[in-house]
Amino acid sequence: MQFAPQFLDEIRARVPLAQVVSRRVRLVKRGREFTGLCPFHNEKSPSFTVSEEKGFFHCFGCGAHGDVIGFIMRDEGLPFPEAVERLAREGGMEPPKSTPEEHQRQKQQLSLYQVLEDASSWFEQGLRGEAAKDARAYLDRRGLTAETIETFGLGFAPQSREGLKAAFAAKSISETLSVTAGLLIEPDGGGAPYDRFRGRIIFPIGDRRGRIVGFGGRALGDGQPKYLNSPDTPVFNKGSLLYGAHLARKAAHDTGRMIVVEGYMDVIALHQAGIPEAVAPLGTALTELQMEELWRIVDEPVLCFDGDAAGQRAAQRAAERALPRLRPGKGLRFITLPDKEDPDSLVRAGGAAAFHEVLAAVEPLSAMLWRHAGGEAPLETPEARAKVSRNIDALVEQIGDTDMRAFYRRHYRELLFARKAPPSRDFAPMPRWDNNGERPVPRGPERVPAQAALARDVAAASTRERSLLQAVMNFPALAEEFHEELERFPFVVPRYRALRDALLAAALGSDDAARADLNYRLTQAGLETVGDELVGKNARYLDILAADEADIALAEARIQVRHLLDLHHKLFDLESFKREAAEAFAADMSEENWQRMLGALGSAEEAPGTESHVPGYQEQEKRSK
Repeated sequence: MQFAPQFLDEIRARVPLAQVVSRRVRLVKRGREFTGLCPFHNEKSPSFTVSEEKGFFHCFGCGAHGDVIGFIMRDEGLPFPEAVERLAREGGMEPPKSTPEEHQRQKQQLSLYQVLEDASSWFEQGLRGEAAKDARAYLDRRGLTAETIETFGLGFAPQSREGLKAAFAAKSISETLSVTAGLLIEPDGGGAPYDRFRGRIIFPIGDRRGRIVGFGGRALGDGQPKYLNSPDTPVFNKGSLLYGAHLARKAAHDTGRMIVVEGYMDVIALHQAGIPEAVAPLGTALTELQMEELWRIVDEPVLCFDGDAAGQRAAQRAAERALPRLRPGKGLRFITLPDKEDPDSLVRAGGAAAFHEVLAAVEPLSAMLWRHAGGEAPLETPEARAKVSRNIDALVEQIGDTDMRAFYRRHYRELLFARKAPPSRDFAPMPRWDNNGERPVPRGPERVPAQAALARDVAAASTRERSLLQAVMNFPALAEEFHEELERFPFVVPRYRALRDALLAAALGSDDAARADLNYRLTQAGLETVGDELVGKNARYLDILAADEADIALAEARIQVRHLLDLHHKLFDLESFKREAAEAFAADMSEENWQRMLGALGSAEEAPGTESHVPGYQEQEKRSK
């Protein structure tokens, strides 16, 4: 069976090559490519390379070479049609049927490419005619050179309902094909088709190969709509295409950077200013398919938005749309333009240097989300931090990849509870010296032994673990809410670690059947006595949670769990941070390392989570004395 080239291109765009290969080969990132041991012949040194950007794999040992379809064919011994159908389903596409109608459709697509190429030539010729005088004046005012106009194939559609239609009729190109290509409009109520683009500057839109698949038209004067795109056709889908991508690809490969701007003129202006790695969506918000296309070329495309409220809303929408698709090595970065500026106006006024100055302030996706969640506001009270924490948690939950979600959650937890470094001084601190006066002695505490830094002591760790499990057993909903953090919590006491595993494996709920199921599981695992230790009649620690007459709200239990997890963060992570800072200062007693060590010490002292904050702890301490 034959498949249309566009259908095969769509598969390659939707199903990342490295993702497919990594199921079979352990890949290691090397610059812009991946390497590994070739799956097609025995080798001890890796000679197998995967280029996501170029869309192919190659083995320098055995010569194996191909795209994602070719890899599936080789690896699983599938014929071409079966490999295509399998990858199509993986990419959420319906494989075409081998029917006469499908063959006719594919034949039509090939004809459409030629018709669109003919239309582009006609528009280009139109820009040189007398009727295009105002269009040429507009492009001149925008500072475009003749070379730039030719590079982008800009054209002009005259103010005529039948200009292109008549030109195509003279070449015996059918009206039906022109309508299918989106060049003519067929009235709903019947009547003769007429030209879609009239009185507009024309911007040809190419696919990944540079083939013209559609057009954008800008009205002159006050015509509406200001921009008009081709409709979706068998070869044009505006949600999967990026304007200027075929021209930007090589530059993006050379610089490792792809810049996403909002409009055609922004792309063209940056290209003319010597920044050719720019693309733009086609008048819509950046789609998931467009993000995947960007990630095929670079790992972290840079999204450029206006500094006004509308631009910042667009940035927020793009960020949230990307969250479910984030994966290791693939993210976004953002730059914000000065108010009332766009890339076109910026480079016309200040040249490439002005835009590079903005690029220098690029921020990662994590920073942009933090700002929009309110993280840059003063976080001096628990209420302020709780509000930001809730906003951030709602965003992080949208991340589809488990590892990425865990890393983002930890990153924001550190930001929420990090203490700002002390203000810099106007003088360098005087170091202390040893008794011989020969070498400076590091300020601050002595190096903490690794064992003490990680656990402090088993007794303290045990009480925290008991409290954590007790809260979860009394309020099972918390097991799901804090599932990932509980799963990673390094329990010191083996029986508590086994109980944690049983709790997370059980289908917890608040009804009697669910609790009976949990009791059965604990009995089967030999953990019933451990459970009684926490919620039964023998419970001794923080009994206020286990007592029948206790009426502690879920919200208070959630606070308890949060405190205990944060305490773990303080004792484990910040102690390591303190140790690293002290070692750095010991090796190089610079002002920078001194300030870093002071900041580390302050962060450890200020970090939240102490047993005294846990509900009922102080009362229990009094009763136990």
